[in-house]
Amino acid sequence: MRKVMCSKLKKELEGLDRPNYPGDIGKKIYENISKEAWALWLKHMTMLINEYRLTPIEPKARTFLEEEMEKFLFGDGSDVPKEFKPE
Repeated sequence: MRKVMCSKLKKELEGLDRPNYPGDIGKKIYENISKEAWALWLKHMTMLINEYRLTPIEPKARTFLEEEMEKFLFGDGSDVPKEFKPE
């Protein structure tokens, strides 16, 4: 089991098994984000896709999601849409 100092959760946790996103951002995620934080991002990303009715294969949607991913994992967080009401 690989350990990383998770940038999102600010503690040492189990790291991802393999890079799961392409490019430099994928390398940064693999080296600095835990499985637990990645699971939180996937849940948040699904909410964003549903609330904003995004089609992830569209370039604008991919750019938006990548920007939100960077904010969520390494920045101040990704905002929840104003209309979102958790179930």
